[in-house]
Amino acid sequence: MPAERSEGVTGDGAATGEGPVVEPAESFAGEDDGYGRLWTPHRMAYILGENRPDHAESRGCPFCDAPTRTDEDALIVARGEQVYAVLNLYPYNSGHLMTIPYRHVPDYTDLTEGETLELARFTQQAMRVIRVTMAPHGFNLGMNQGAVAGAGIAAHLHQHVVPRWGGDTNFMPIVAHTKTLPQLLSDARALLAQAWADQA
Repeated sequence: MPAERSEGVTGDGAATGEGPVVEPAESFAGEDDGYGRLWTPHRMAYILGENRPDHAESRGCPFCDAPTRTDEDALIVARGEQVYAVLNLYPYNSGHLMTIPYRHVPDYTDLTEGETLELARFTQQAMRVIRVTMAPHGFNLGMNQGAVAGAGIAAHLHQHVVPRWGGDTNFMPIVAHTKTLPQLLSDARALLAQAWADQA
């Protein structure tokens, strides 16, 4: 018995109000290969650069916008006087936080002494909280300074705090450029925010 065929979604149907048109895979060229397909269309917003400002102004910057929203809506874990901690919307691993100054500056050397100190303290606290709630084996910490260095939002400085576990990289990122994440962002935010408050 042949493997069940995948289906393709084409068109947006917006003009007719009917929604997307689903076409059976049999209508496409090619032989059935027996593979299933893991569709991740939500990633296209990141790939196409939605909410990724490439200018020096704060207008439209998601890191400037986040503190104006509720913690739950913006995925903010904790707020300080000059810095806040927020979950990465496109995490490498569950619990992937960023510590971010409120002020819209692109470079580490642009931070004031107070911002630098609070950013460091927030990064330390993020590590403590993640250790208590998720028991990682290690961390990746870092900043990508400038678009050429890999910064997705180069105009607003942010430091990544990524928990790591032995074996957390599997075949999915290698062959499919897809990360499997076992925890919803809203659940991770609630867990980390409570632990952060408990340690304050």
